Amino acid sequence: MKHYEVEILDAKTREKLCFLDKVEPHATIAEIKNLFTKTHPQWYPARQSLRLDPKGKSLKDEDVLQKLPVGTTATLYFRDLGAQISWVTVFLTEYAGPLFIYLLFYFRVPFIYGRKYDFTSSRHTVVHLACICHSFHYIKRLLETLFVHRFSHGTMPLRNIFKNCTYYWGFAAWMAYYINHPLYTPPTYGAQQVKLALAIFVICQLGNFSIHMALRDLRPAGSKTRKIPYPTKNPFTWLFLLVSCPNYTYEVGSWIGFAIMTQCLPVALFSLVGFTQMTIWAKGKHRSYLKEFRDYPPLRMPIIPFLL
Repeated sequence: MKHYEVEILDAKTREKLCFLDKVEPHATIAEIKNLFTKTHPQWYPARQSLRLDPKGKSLKDEDVLQKLPVGTTATLYFRDLGAQISWVTVFLTEYAGPLFIYLLFYFRVPFIYGRKYDFTSSRHTVVHLACICHSFHYIKRLLETLFVHRFSHGTMPLRNIFKNCTYYWGFAAWMAYYINHPLYTPPTYGAQQVKLALAIFVICQLGNFSIHMALRDLRPAGSKTRKIPYPTKNPFTWLFLLVSCPNYTYEVGSWIGFAIMTQCLPVALFSLVGFTQMTIWAKGKHRSYLKEFRDYPPLRMPIIPFLL
């Protein structure tokens, strides 16, 4: 059985960083990364990007050496992805923050609204209902991170945790300040508006959870297998007939419901920014599905049925 020689160069400077001799033909990129780490411990596998071309795409960890378009002497180019942190850690941090921050404003802890309002309670039912909905949403997210989600990538750049937390924590503080303010004004159409908004919020939360469970069942634990998601017997998953990422559709719907319930401008802006970002993600996933699966359902749109 022939063996390979693998030369690893810096993608920027073309400097030779490592030469691996007698590499097994069936070795994966993940195994090559582990071998590279032995000579350069500062670059652990998660922060390595190996590619066939200095400006090309990163090779997948599961790619097999002998199946790549290389000779018995393979040249790979290395890029440092920077310090990494696990997705679970990032999600737990960015979701726990809003849960805690919102409650600080809800309980009106000192130094927020003035001494005479310290630890007072709003007389408006919608304020208490909004706190329950907001807390439920983020507790759900935390539990899903721990027990439902299966991540195809184990880590992300460390810098992302600061960007993500600024977004989630900042908006949580902004909306909580106004919703729990002593001078807060209830919605224009009173109880009817609140009830309608609550129904939208609850339905979308159930839908979002249903989609997450359906996606979880598509991927066995410890696997990176990708399959086309289809509707199940659960009616909330029937949205898969029309969109590729119904979890984002339901997520946006939840925040629209919350914005209607509270009639609060910061919530509406948070919904708009979130919708914009989730549309970008949905379009990316939709393109990936179309590229990977030739029999992908043609009727589906990325996030909004028939439109977007």
